[in-house]
Amino acid sequence: MSQETAKSQSLNLLSVVIPAQNEAECIASTVGHLHLELSLRHIPHEIVAVDDGSTDATWAVLQDLQKTITELHPVQNLGEKGFGRAIVCGLDSMQGDAVVIMMADESDDCRDVIRYWELLNEGWDCVFGSRFIKGGGTIDYPRFKLWMNRRVNFLIRIMFKINLNDTTNAFKAYRKVVIDGCRPFLSPHFNLTVEIPLKAIVRGYTWTVMPITWRNRRTGVAKLKLKEMGSRYLFIILYCWLEKYFSRGDYRKKSPQQTAGTGAG
Repeated sequence: MSQETAKSQSLNLLSVVIPAQNEAECIASTVGHLHLELSLRHIPHEIVAVDDGSTDATWAVLQDLQKTITELHPVQNLGEKGFGRAIVCGLDSMQGDAVVIMMADESDDCRDVIRYWELLNEGWDCVFGSRFIKGGGTIDYPRFKLWMNRRVNFLIRIMFKINLNDTTNAFKAYRKVVIDGCRPFLSPHFNLTVEIPLKAIVRGYTWTVMPITWRNRRTGVAKLKLKEMGSRYLFIILYCWLEKYFSRGDYRKKSPQQTAGTGAG
């Protein structure tokens, strides 16, 4: 990529969207550590923490934390609840031209957010983290969950013919143009973690993969219920697969030349 091209694609503000439901025990630590890392690297940022109908003190903790971290913007999901809906609420509220989606339980490493930002600024549309490539890793990953993860991701790799082995992981980064180009979102729950990257790939946005680390939550209760999510994941995977092979490119990313040529005759 030329220096001129890279400069034209440079970014101004990073939004980090964090969906949170009953995370009062850990949300302050997650936000505090993230803000510290980004501030030390002088990365302009906002943290959009979305309270998804918590019944504990999550919202109160966020409001109190905002008094000392002005970059924190707490948002309440006032519509129907669900992990995917909470993320979309955060995406609708963000002001940045790039976004990282991150978990509230500190399972994702804040230092990886720095590398996401750097790679996006190299000109990539999307950056996907993988826990299962050289340099990545997991700590205390539940055995059955890991077994299911590897099989679902293998299926996705075969169906879409892509060299990405951790599509289901939520912790990813996108330019805002990708988020806008992948709307509307259909997934109300954790299947949104598959919908966004697969739509981005199918629609022709550029992407790269980097190693990330993940550790199991130390407080609270995991929200992902594998038995409930199987059919939902399958629906979204098949939906994106049908778009890839049967939509005739109707939703693909448009080049500036193509966009300029779509005016009325």
